[in-house]
Amino acid sequence: MQNVCPLPEHYFSRYDESDDSLFYKYPRLTVHIDDPAVAAVNHLFKQELPPDGAFLDLMSSYRSHFPLDLPVKRLVGLGLSAAEMQHNPQLHEVLVHDLNKYPSLPFQDALFDGVVCTVSIQYLVHPVDVFAEVGRILKPDGVFIVTFSNRYFPSKAVRVWIHSNDQQRRKLVRSYFTWASVFTNVRDLDRSPNRWLSDPIFAVVGRRVL
Repeated sequence: MQNVCPLPEHYFSRYDESDDSLFYKYPRLTVHIDDPAVAAVNHLFKQELPPDGAFLDLMSSYRSHFPLDLPVKRLVGLGLSAAEMQHNPQLHEVLVHDLNKYPSLPFQDALFDGVVCTVSIQYLVHPVDVFAEVGRILKPDGVFIVTFSNRYFPSKAVRVWIHSNDQQRRKLVRSYFTWASVFTNVRDLDRSPNRWLSDPIFAVVGRRVL
């Protein structure tokens, strides 16, 4: 199956087009969403991910937000900052990899039970290519969970994200799943704890076709 993104290339341009590794040269040892939003992500992962699975934390960093009571066989972190991931207590393995340079994922087919991408989707320059790769490395019926809020680094977020509102971003991420042509049962969720008192949390969840 062919994965095609119908959006113009300039939709994925960024204010700062310098090498992403420069931006992440100095680690940011902080959580980018507040505690209620983190708890909402924890709960979603517990609902959607199978126990004792092998998982990939895509665009990983300082924290992975996996619930502590979810048994995990293997959790691999793939991201740009080795220092941030090395401070992440939940990761079993760390891999530095620039998805904007190399959308292909360095894993064999059908390796993972689940893949998560937490509050980082806005930085992908080739999202549909990456989503297709996620489908390749997932086991049949494996789950891909993309969560996002309204926080981001404006200099590195792609143009289409910056110029969209929450509803449009939800539709955009859902479209990435569709255009990748390897997912089914795609669901768009609002898991915001309290829109007035905490950060919003949205999710799009899909499963690898059998």
